Amino acid sequence: MARVYNFSAGPSMLPEAVLKTAAAEMLEYGTTGQSVMEMSHRSKEYQAIIDAAEADLRDIMGIPENYKVLFLQGGASTQFAMVPMNLMTKNKKADYIITGQWAKKAYKEAARYGSARAIASSEDKTFSYIPTVTPDMIDPEADYVHICMNNTIYGTKWQTLPETGDVPLVADISSCILSEPIDVSKFGVLYAGAQKNVAPAGLTIVIIREDLIGHAMDITPTMLNYQTHAEGGSMFNTPPCYTIYIAGLVFKWIKSLGGLEKMGEINREKAKMLYDFLDGSALFHGTVVPEARSLMNVPFVTGNAELDAKFVSEAKKAGFVNLKGHRSVGGMRASIYNAMPIEGVAALVSFMKQFEEENK
Repeated sequence: MARVYNFSAGPSMLPEAVLKTAAAEMLEYGTTGQSVMEMSHRSKEYQAIIDAAEADLRDIMGIPENYKVLFLQGGASTQFAMVPMNLMTKNKKADYIITGQWAKKAYKEAARYGSARAIASSEDKTFSYIPTVTPDMIDPEADYVHICMNNTIYGTKWQTLPETGDVPLVADISSCILSEPIDVSKFGVLYAGAQKNVAPAGLTIVIIREDLIGHAMDITPTMLNYQTHAEGGSMFNTPPCYTIYIAGLVFKWIKSLGGLEKMGEINREKAKMLYDFLDGSALFHGTVVPEARSLMNVPFVTGNAELDAKFVSEAKKAGFVNLKGHRSVGGMRASIYNAMPIEGVAALVSFMKQFEEENK
């Protein structure tokens, strides 16, 4: 079997060790005589799986006791409505910082439910930087401030969080969750679609401070109320059972490596390898200002659309897949999530060097 190096922005590759465990347990989980796919979510066997997943996530992220962990469905995009419906309820105002397509979509969705205000944006330069945000720009009466921590399409990341004072900070961390340590206590809400760094598509993780639960708008559907899922232990309805099981295996894999400190160290090594090559290349160059570079998503171009297409085509034949960049940026994008081994990035850099030599 020949596995390719998959640089997809999501759904992305999973750790090989996790896939092997899942394959071995496909027909029978433990001594239950059944697959997790077939298991009742109300069974004690499945309850043990979801409880272990939550406990391991709390452990590796250092989640404080006054935060709830919710395993939901609907993707991060559903959170674009869920956040304002549950949080924009005191003063009916919220501040948004626009650093990419997903932050912009979240802002537009929130505007349907209250007074959403875009206080800063980097759209003027195709979201290639993180805008400067000072405390005086934030409305002290805002119910929350929303950011997208890592911008998958554009390859930027918040290196320093905005200072929001007493206003809760909400962050979409879909493409950087579990990539390095994060201080959960600095946020009111963290949310992430799982299909980039955690599990297959279908699971959304929400980490929410308990005092922000229970204030939903009257119009909020039952399924979009955080209180519904907090009180039901993520079991109000059938959760994405198998995806949570895979997430649990990924959490154990991260713990086996040494936790998020070690994960961050590995990710910084991978990113440095690729950025160092781009900075010294005569053919390829990155599209993001150095001070805002993501550890997870690395967009780059040659400056020639035909040459970009040739690179993507030849890379695929060589076993490097899903390198085509998003249409709004063009060129290429290498998503080097947790499951991408260092060897994969080294092999890509080697291929890029060869391509550059052959296309002078």
